[in-house]
Amino acid sequence: MATSDFLSGPALPPAMSTLVADRLREMITRGVLAPGERLKETELAESMSVSRGPVREAISILERDGLIELQRHRGARVITLTYDDIEEVYSLRLAIERLAMERCAARITAETLAAMDEVIARMKALTGPHESGDHVALDLEFHDLVYEAADHTRLRRSWELLRGQVSMFLNARTDREDFRSSAWSEHAELREVLAAGDPAAAATAIEKHIGWTLRRIRQMRDTDLDQPAAGPLSGPGPEGKTGL
Repeated sequence: MATSDFLSGPALPPAMSTLVADRLREMITRGVLAPGERLKETELAESMSVSRGPVREAISILERDGLIELQRHRGARVITLTYDDIEEVYSLRLAIERLAMERCAARITAETLAAMDEVIARMKALTGPHESGDHVALDLEFHDLVYEAADHTRLRRSWELLRGQVSMFLNARTDREDFRSSAWSEHAELREVLAAGDPAAAATAIEKHIGWTLRRIRQMRDTDLDQPAAGPLSGPGPEGKTGL
């Protein structure tokens, strides 16, 4: 059989380690596995009905994603994000998302705008605090669309490395009513800026969207360096912006 016959065959299923990593990633970012919690391969394997091999590989994947740390003689633990960690994540996020927004505005299509409209509508339909995790998932789904439309492979990879830690931080803050009530409208504003096709305006919009949170993180880091950043930042930003 020719090589081309193998290559054109049915798609291979995802590796078991990838499926396990996806499940653990969701458990970490949604707070099911708490910061600092030890991950025991045997227990995880039994709970997921898999062997220890895929769990071990999944832990390596999540270590590369920055969600798990391996400690000598102590095994794997979920990371604990300090304000210093989050300042690094958000300062880098602002830098790459500025480029993503500029490129997205220059390349925006009707299909992308329609997908953004769907995400915003689903976000607006969420009402209760029990749906906070869904708010975060939709928030990140909107930004995924921005990176996809930016059409820049290395830029998207950079976002994927940050995405889990951003999700972890946001899920720790979504008990705030201002986040739940205004997230959809803020993303609707970003959508309108992108639809106008002005890269400079898009860059300014994302600086406003993310910048307040970054400034608050820096203020809190400078006054309380040793504390984790799991708690909410106090109050909305200028003009009611949550900046998430």
